[in-house]
Amino acid sequence: MGQALVTGARRGIGKAIALALGSAGFDVAVADVEAGEDLQAVAKELKGMGRKAAAIKADIGDLGSHARVLDEAEAAIGPLTTLVNNAGVSVMSRGDLLDVTTESYDRCQSVNARGTFFLTQAFAKRLLKVKSTDHRSIITITSANATAVSIARGEYCMSKAAASMMSKLFASRLSDEGIGVYEIQPGFIETDMTAPSKAKYDALIDNGLTVVKRFGQPAEVGRIALTLASGLLPYTVGQPIQVDGGLLTVRY
Repeated sequence: MGQALVTGARRGIGKAIALALGSAGFDVAVADVEAGEDLQAVAKELKGMGRKAAAIKADIGDLGSHARVLDEAEAAIGPLTTLVNNAGVSVMSRGDLLDVTTESYDRCQSVNARGTFFLTQAFAKRLLKVKSTDHRSIITITSANATAVSIARGEYCMSKAAASMMSKLFASRLSDEGIGVYEIQPGFIETDMTAPSKAKYDALIDNGLTVVKRFGQPAEVGRIALTLASGLLPYTVGQPIQVDGGLLTVRY
């Protein structure tokens, strides 16, 4: 199928995407800022499927590390065909928009927007140097907050909106090169990141916040990422796929 690098892959959505790709025949390098037992366990599970796999320490906010991360991934599993930009950070603390700190704002921008942009750029340059008959793709996991306002997490919303525009830009730039660029906008997905606010949103979901009255599961996002990485969404250019149970569906 191909060789994929998935960032932010030690748990949650990133882990689910890595396993979905592996189950379909992709060799997968999993990367995370924390390269401990959890990340090693994901790589081990992939190898148990008969796939080539590697666990790589990666802080995508560190632009100087991008070449090393890509080099390590290719040394372990072969020339990359697929990049999944899943790594991201949330706000340092929720609160009034008027109290957002420069530290929290810069952290979100550094990882979610700036780091993601330049890793994508570095990956795209590599793809353009090699001819391939495999479907080649870049998939960026943004958020429903790329569109929906959450004033308690304003800096996060802004960074994900930037990542969403990034996906459209690269989709337009790389379309003639035969490289598919896609965006997934998850809504409420049951992960460690959403656990602290799950009770609050469970009540809102029960009262109609989403059309499908439950949290989504990481494996559901994984299936969609696999669909995109497999080239099964032809004649599309950067459209966001909203995996949100109808959260962003306009209703009246």
